[in-house]
Amino acid sequence: MSFATAAQGIEVETVTKSFGALTVLNGISLMIRPGLATAVLGPSGSGKSTLVRCINWLERIQDGRITVGGIVVTARGPLEGERPMRAAEVAKFRARIGLVFQSFNLFPHLTVIGNLIEAPVGVLGWQRADALAKAMDLLERVNLAEKASEYPARLSGGQQQRVAIARALMMDPPFMLFDEPTSALDPELTGEVLKVIGGLAIRGRTSVIVTHEVGFAREVADWVIIMDGGRVIEEGPPADVLDHPATERARTFLGRLRRT
Repeated sequence: MSFATAAQGIEVETVTKSFGALTVLNGISLMIRPGLATAVLGPSGSGKSTLVRCINWLERIQDGRITVGGIVVTARGPLEGERPMRAAEVAKFRARIGLVFQSFNLFPHLTVIGNLIEAPVGVLGWQRADALAKAMDLLERVNLAEKASEYPARLSGGQQQRVAIARALMMDPPFMLFDEPTSALDPELTGEVLKVIGGLAIRGRTSVIVTHEVGFAREVADWVIIMDGGRVIEEGPPADVLDHPATERARTFLGRLRRT
């Protein structure tokens, strides 16, 4: 099979996603530029989290198409040529897309190091020694090497999220998706996670960061998108969108964020 590479970015074309009678993505189209970080902001229910889950095929779209580094995803799933990918091929496709959830999603029965090596060894067939070496290197880089043998329940929220980021980086994915990575954290823990994202996780990768942190978006994003009602209502460079929004809806939303 062909592999998704960051050189071609991510293109979303007239994608529709509904949950029953509720339309969450309403014919949305956007381009995530290759090698750059795109921040996605918007009010609750605007479709931000659903968008990143559709890119990674954790949610099935009803219409439209998503192209991830040359791999096309439709309502039939990720395609290899004209046929839907088999389960093993989908696993390899997903391995090229790191996804960090707002609720960490670490395996509670595995240690920190076990969480990092589970997919490379169990799904992709890495040699255990190679996976352990890569995992320890990443834990060093997120300042958690001393926690390698701990279980997630013994870590703070900020530490768990840094472990989740390290896990997502294990296979050097060319794409990184972040779904509100600091929304479950106390304010004093947010800074350490944002530092890891900005300093390590998004470097050289095509990245989508769903966030409510306007200051962080301004600092690390190359492009900002604002969503509402399952559509893009504004996009552009951070200085333009965040400081001089063109639409009244975007001005209202950003004004509320700044007051919280």
